[in-house]
Amino acid sequence: MGNPKPKPKPDPSTPPPTLWDRSRQVAVAAILDTALRLFAERGYEETTIAQIAKEAGISQRSLFRYFGTKEDLVCGDQEALGELLKNTVDAQPADASPWDALRAGFAAVLVANHTPERVLQISTLILDTPSLRARSIEKRLRWQAALVPGIEARMGIPSGPVPDPRALAVIATAFACLDTATELWVRTGGNTDVTTTYDQALTAVRTTP
Repeated sequence: MGNPKPKPKPDPSTPPPTLWDRSRQVAVAAILDTALRLFAERGYEETTIAQIAKEAGISQRSLFRYFGTKEDLVCGDQEALGELLKNTVDAQPADASPWDALRAGFAAVLVANHTPERVLQISTLILDTPSLRARSIEKRLRWQAALVPGIEARMGIPSGPVPDPRALAVIATAFACLDTATELWVRTGGNTDVTTTYDQALTAVRTTP
């Protein structure tokens, strides 16, 4: 996991992005750059979609083609990230422990869309903005619920109509340790290692009497 690292090199077997894909990526990056600059200058709550669109040189209608809401500018496509997390966890070897599988999933999500510098900027904004932090908590709860069947299977627990409390506890504990590591990383301006802090927190929870 570590501090969020640069994205890995593209898989040569994956088709290269189309011109439309590249154009969209450039537009999304430009809009996000503008939005984050305005949020830093004026505050998240005080900055409107109209102001962002004007500064970015596009119409509000065009902006909404890329981002459905102002929160999406910061939080990204939560459904896609949640799917990436679940798919990565489920794709881990059958003999991988629930803890190792979740750790691999977190590592994938941390580097999914942005550079480490951008992740730090966005994470700081989320932690310092109550409405964004609330949105982040809602997201985590949805992600946790989606992970339950896979973690139950790794624990040898038959899936039923009601989630098993043991699987719920493992998932919630892993997320709490990730939140602890991420917040410390943000509060130190990126000067701590996310992996080290996550492992320390998880070890403490699992071994403290």
